[in-house]
Amino acid sequence: MSKTPTSTPRISLEQWRTLLAVVDAGGYAQAAEQLNKSQSTVTYAIKKLESVLDVAVFKLEGRRAVLTPTGELLYERAETLVKSAARLEQTARQVSAGWEAEIRVSADVIFPVWLLLDCFAEFGRHSPHTHIECVESVMGGTLEELHSGRADMVISNHIPQGFYGTALMTLRFLPVASPNHALHQKTTAISPDELLRHRHLFVRETDGARKSKTTSTGAQRWTVSNMSTSIGAVCRGYGYAWFPEHKIQGELARGELKPIALSEPNDRLVTVYLILAQPQSAGPGVQRLRDIIVEQSQTLGADAITV
Repeated sequence: MSKTPTSTPRISLEQWRTLLAVVDAGGYAQAAEQLNKSQSTVTYAIKKLESVLDVAVFKLEGRRAVLTPTGELLYERAETLVKSAARLEQTARQVSAGWEAEIRVSADVIFPVWLLLDCFAEFGRHSPHTHIECVESVMGGTLEELHSGRADMVISNHIPQGFYGTALMTLRFLPVASPNHALHQKTTAISPDELLRHRHLFVRETDGARKSKTTSTGAQRWTVSNMSTSIGAVCRGYGYAWFPEHKIQGELARGELKPIALSEPNDRLVTVYLILAQPQSAGPGVQRLRDIIVEQSQTLGADAITV
């Protein structure tokens, strides 16, 4: 099937810019000054536009020129057109400067997802046309994305040999169970041996092997594929688990989960790092996104363990 030929626009982008300037500046003289052109040149551009399109863009009200209904429609469309052209030019400049068309990020699920989204939004103000692909992974799955080259950067609690990482924040993990669970029915603190007698819930790693490399020696264990399922199961009283405190703030506040009082200090503080797959050859987009994530994460400071 043959395509219908696209007609060549009879109005130039510069003429549309002139129309916008006349309206925004409040008159021909002001637009001429803003555009660094003579007033006669601006007037001619508008008259030419009206002549070619056979429409009246302005009408006189007293001594003041105002947009006609057609002029208002053309103004709105011209504004969209000029902004689109500006964005296209910005994209071209970014591409010529080496800004990547796509950046792939793999982040361990323990990292605050709202913070990551804030960082993506901030990056979008610098490079709105760079596509970001984010994979939420667990433990070994995060590092597999790094080793395989599928990710440009990863956020993980482990720095593999041969790579360098920048510390982002330290997260506190809490042992929790439903308030109705047997672990909360005792009046004394729970010993490590007693804890092992109850079902422990894990989130399975997302690496290709799809196996959990946990070190638990407990007789009972459930392994699920995502953290939200694990949290839901613990809330229903099916077992206990260790979760990043920031992931369960809502459940703690609503009384759906309760920290387990242990007889021995067992604070679990986990530091997460940002690791670039190829730091020496990272493009400007990867470098800028890295800087944003590092800056916003470190700005949270010590409070990050509970956000």
